[in-house]
Amino acid sequence: MHPESFHITHPVRGNIEGSLWTSTGAKAVVLLHPGTGIPQRYYEPFARYLSELGLNVATYDYRGTGRSRPASLRGFTVSMSDWIDDDVGAVTRWAAARFPALPLLAVGHSLGGHALALSSDTNSLRAAVLVASHAGVTATINSVTERTKVWIVMRVLAPLLCAVLGYMPGSKLGLGEDLPRDVMLQWSRWTTLPCYFFDDPAMDAARRMSQVQIPLLVLGFDDDPWANPDAISMLIAPLANARIERHQIAPRHADMQAIGHMGFFRKPSERLWPRVGSWLLEQAEHINGVPSGLVDDLRTKQETV
Repeated sequence: MHPESFHITHPVRGNIEGSLWTSTGAKAVVLLHPGTGIPQRYYEPFARYLSELGLNVATYDYRGTGRSRPASLRGFTVSMSDWIDDDVGAVTRWAAARFPALPLLAVGHSLGGHALALSSDTNSLRAAVLVASHAGVTATINSVTERTKVWIVMRVLAPLLCAVLGYMPGSKLGLGEDLPRDVMLQWSRWTTLPCYFFDDPAMDAARRMSQVQIPLLVLGFDDDPWANPDAISMLIAPLANARIERHQIAPRHADMQAIGHMGFFRKPSERLWPRVGSWLLEQAEHINGVPSGLVDDLRTKQETV
């Protein structure tokens, strides 16, 4: 199956490039909101899996990354809050216009989960999944080595390299893709605050998150050094009006040696995917009706994990 490319023109700066997997007789549309510096191609195995369940799936790159990257990042002004406020909303509205008869669902990885918690478009979704999403407070990282590494990257290298190069060379530092300057500097500043973006008055995060009222499935993994239980709890605490189902998963329960912050979307994690696939289908069922045999089969696979 080859996805269809789609293009969203942003009215201010840059364009959003995405891929759409369509399924005959689709029951819903799933939007895959990526993590920071993670290109949409990384999510392709999971997108294919969901499409095989009978779901249309859209992946995309935030402006300034992946296929949405301009010829040069120098002088390209887009921030992390722009991704959250503008890119996620643009993709959501594009999907609603493209498939007006289908319910919208979403999966957000790391930053993508932040966006789902904050976006004013989230309540137009039927339900959403947050995977390894957490408040990125450096102090919550348990490992001294990892905490020191993050401190150096965020407070030393990020300001220095962004000043010298005009962007963050993440690809050379093992941080995924290169990042626009303002994305990196805003992210860096949030990590220095005691409660991450909740302490940024411009974000108004707690109030915005209190308005989310949809069902949310929240997944964390025991070997994730960043999205550990405390950091996840800090992020989701203001989601008081959402209906949250939360699971903390040990790699051994999926017969895996490691999952970490990135592993859920890799092909070896497909034993975990029915947990999310069945949940998404159950949410779609509230509107469209899903053949019970399919959901029951997925639930059986989930219970063996």
